[in-house]
Amino acid sequence: MKSGAFRRIVSNLLVGAGLVLLVCLAFRLWPHPSLSQGMPLSALYLDRNGELIRLTLARDERYRLWTPLEDVSPLVVQGILLHEDRWFYYHPGFNPVSLARGFWRSYVLGARQQGGSTLTMQLARMYWRLNTRTPQGKLWQVVRAIQLELSYSKREILEAYLNYAPYGRNIESIGAASLIYFNKPPSRLVLSEALTLAVLPQSPSYRIDPSTGVAGAALTKARNQLFRRWQRQHPAQPEQEVLFRLPLTLRQPEKLPYTAPHFVEQLQRQLRAEWRTDTVIRTTLDSDLQRLVEKQITAFITRNARRGIRNAAVILVDTRDMGVRALAGSADYYNREIQGQVNGTHARRSPGSTLKPFIYALGLEQGILHPQTILKDVPAAFGAYAPENFDRRFLGPVSATNALNYSRNIPAVYISSRLRQPNLYQFLRMAGVADMASEKHYGLSLILGGGEVTAQELARMYAMLANRGQLSPLVMELGRKAPPPVRLLSDEASFITLDMLRQHRRPGDTLAQAPSSLPVYWKTGTSWGFRDAWSAGIFGPYALVVWQGNFDGRGNNAFVGVDAAAPLFFNIIDAISADYPDLREPKRALPENVRRVEVCLTSGDLPTPWCQQRGQTWFIPGKSPIKVDTVYRPVVLDKRTGEVACPPYDPQETRTEVFEFWPSDLANVFAQAGLPKRVPPSASHCRDGGGQVAGDAPQITSPLRNITYTLRRSTQRQERIVFSAVTDADTNTLYWFVDDIYLGSSASRGAVSWRPARSGQFRVRAIDDHGRADGRTIRVEWVN
Repeated sequence: MKSGAFRRIVSNLLVGAGLVLLVCLAFRLWPHPSLSQGMPLSALYLDRNGELIRLTLARDERYRLWTPLEDVSPLVVQGILLHEDRWFYYHPGFNPVSLARGFWRSYVLGARQQGGSTLTMQLARMYWRLNTRTPQGKLWQVVRAIQLELSYSKREILEAYLNYAPYGRNIESIGAASLIYFNKPPSRLVLSEALTLAVLPQSPSYRIDPSTGVAGAALTKARNQLFRRWQRQHPAQPEQEVLFRLPLTLRQPEKLPYTAPHFVEQLQRQLRAEWRTDTVIRTTLDSDLQRLVEKQITAFITRNARRGIRNAAVILVDTRDMGVRALAGSADYYNREIQGQVNGTHARRSPGSTLKPFIYALGLEQGILHPQTILKDVPAAFGAYAPENFDRRFLGPVSATNALNYSRNIPAVYISSRLRQPNLYQFLRMAGVADMASEKHYGLSLILGGGEVTAQELARMYAMLANRGQLSPLVMELGRKAPPPVRLLSDEASFITLDMLRQHRRPGDTLAQAPSSLPVYWKTGTSWGFRDAWSAGIFGPYALVVWQGNFDGRGNNAFVGVDAAAPLFFNIIDAISADYPDLREPKRALPENVRRVEVCLTSGDLPTPWCQQRGQTWFIPGKSPIKVDTVYRPVVLDKRTGEVACPPYDPQETRTEVFEFWPSDLANVFAQAGLPKRVPPSASHCRDGGGQVAGDAPQITSPLRNITYTLRRSTQRQERIVFSAVTDADTNTLYWFVDDIYLGSSASRGAVSWRPARSGQFRVRAIDDHGRADGRTIRVEWVN
């Protein structure tokens, strides 16, 4: 052959090779869809610790998860390549030797059909759903395999194969198989598990007993044969050989966890509403706490079935991040008789008295009461509304703390009637309580359970108290960006309300009677007609709400909050405390604007020398209402007649006694209870009055009467007005008020200072511990 002709042949070959390379390069550079595109995938729900709580089916009724190659154990990859395609990284998509051997055995020798397919060819068959049982189908499979090799890298092909491969039953992909069979992600598979999954795709339908999950002899044999081949390349340690001699059991799909079904279903609805198609959802649920709550519900229902208590719903929320840690929408999800698939924590029910803490919190916020304010639990009418107590009895004078914890209706309605901007209705609307009727529809009955709320809404509001008045939405998904909290109550009002709830004694029939190291802030509720029993509160870092009732609304006399819901409430708390002995309440600083003051416990007012019993109460300076006690008063009596002495008094013929001066409505309650109070004697026969102990009232020396104080804003923090007064010799304490708002106290010859917040006219009063007073009006102007 002439040299010119040879050069032309070589040149043509080079040009042809270049064209082939250009075509291959064009194939590779041309945009191709991801091999995962359009693949129906399952949704994987994990709890906050990464534990599986639910694996859903994909749209085509198969379990399938897409797992990146870097998240698959190298043992799996090496085992599959050793078993299926040792020349994977070197062939162009097909192996001519394997194809020829398979053709010879299948069609010439007539032996069991063998395809000789590479991993790329198997992926082509699964990706394009090819029929490869005929020579024509096999040829088309080779063409498609070459197309895959031209379009995608070896890494992409291997990753796609692992995610398309069948693993028995309706399980596809290495991620789903690893999770279902071995309860772990593919990155954590050990050698025996990795080699099991390596051989499984060859004939998955015949290698596992679906009823028991025990691997058949064929699967065990294939895995052990691969292990012996593995040992020739990777000398194994003795403990690995032991593992391969153990029985091989694979968990079946029927045994997958189905934890917290109501929780997952609610989260699924949220994701669908947001048009999200996430395949891995990391939730805030704690599987251990969920199982603990469900166990306590089941045990309680079993013990109380004879009382007709057959259903309950519970939600547990971590107040630190508002994550839902446990949610049981019913006592038994699979029980049709109780409509178990209804999510009771999302059902609107009458809350009974569980809203009362927020009435008292608003009262504290608006300066209507403090914890020891004495309220009247007496028959009363508020316009056309005349509420009654649950026990149809009246306690007479009762402190605000006891009125709340004893769940007295009359005091609660009284406080509610005095609320202004916001009242309870407006507060509930701001707190996100949905589907409320108009305010006129409820009236004052709203505080006694006249409206409807859900357990989730209650949990959010109780968590707000723990978070010092800041309301945040419940969170069910980790990493979800929540809107900033909204302040509905002050730090001070929330703190004091919780302290009032802390004094509520636990019921006497719970399983554990030893006092818990954790304080519990709780309240019960019972709806009209005994349709709902509630217990809600705070312990440690958690907000817990328990509901009992029937979803069809049937009443039951056993549905009383303190008798039914509270025992389950405390059983859950005791169980959590036992399982988590290191559980502690989050550290929360004492609010800056809260003080402890001494009061006369009988009246809740500032004590006088004649007060019979004193105590301490929390107080918000400038907001909490308070005055000097007037219940206990000294009366000067004539020793001879026992009547009120008229002035002037003769010390030799008079004596002083202390009497209780109660209004008539409270006096009647004492009489009805068989505890009549001694009636104070009358001083009507004295021309100028009589019986009162003498002494001079305090005389204010500063501020001056009818004067304008001009203060500069530039020095606002230092600008203060000093209050001082001259007092009688028998005065020990002087109480100062500005516009009837208690400012503070001083010793008889001491002084206090006041920094006004605004310009305007103010009424200053000084009252000593005998009830004697002086007052004056001043004007304040702030200037620049």
